Amino acid sequence: MTEMLKRYRLTSNEEPTDEMLHALMEDVAQAARESSAKAEAEKKRRLQAVAKEIEEWKRTHRWSVV
Repeated sequence: MTEMLKRYRLTSNEEPTDEMLHALMEDVAQAARESSAKAEAEKKRRLQAVAKEIEEWKRTHRWSVV
C-alpha cells in the first residue's frame, strides 16, 4: 500500500482526490490479482493430488473402464 493511502482514511470529513482513488483502486486490483493467482495455484495442486490418488487406486484395484 502506498504511503499516501496509509495516511488517508475514507471518512465523510474529507473527500479523496482522483489520485488517491486511482492509487487505492490500483492497490485493490493488485491484491485481487495476487489472491486469484494463489487460488489458481491451490486449485491446480488439489487437482493434481486427486489425479494422483485416482491413478494409485486404479493401480491397486485392477479397475478397468467398460
